[in-house]
Amino acid sequence: MDGPLLWYLNRSTGFVVLALLTLSVVLGVLSTGGKAGGAGKGLPRFVSQSLHRNVSLLAMLMLAAHIVSAVVDTFVDIRWWQAFVPFGATYMPLWLELGTLSFDLMLVITLTSLVRSRMKHRSWRMIHLLSYLSWGLAVVHGVKIGTDMSREQAWGLIATAVCVGLVVLAGGWRLLLVLLRRDPVSEADRSSV
Repeated sequence: MDGPLLWYLNRSTGFVVLALLTLSVVLGVLSTGGKAGGAGKGLPRFVSQSLHRNVSLLAMLMLAAHIVSAVVDTFVDIRWWQAFVPFGATYMPLWLELGTLSFDLMLVITLTSLVRSRMKHRSWRMIHLLSYLSWGLAVVHGVKIGTDMSREQAWGLIATAVCVGLVVLAGGWRLLLVLLRRDPVSEADRSSV
């Protein structure tokens, strides 16, 4: 199969996945306090964590559509196994392989989250922290392999910059709360070790 429909589908799902992953990371960062935002205000923790989980699952579904559209489109040579194996890619190898590695990490994070109740909290948390690396790899993948990342099409760069900015702001807020020792989760994590 070939044609502009698959190309547009691949491009659009790539941006939707980036937005959903960014939202998931931000929600994850902000929902680690006693209340959403970590400052004692906002939604109850279970609501924000449920939203985080659902956005993450939606991101995985959209990522599946992104991968399928890339594999099915015959304009570039991307094989189905290259979505899972982070080496041996034929089309823009380094950038495709970074996307593959990001996807592999997302699979591990998702699978361990599904069996979280059977894992030690510290082990699950260490694996879950890989989501930052996975998100970062996905951003680099999109910037380097994406066709909407030129100066002529600045909207792609702007959308990506907004996503990066949101994650940096959320991470900065969380770090500030930890440094001010106002973070109830960091205390709970220390006592559960």
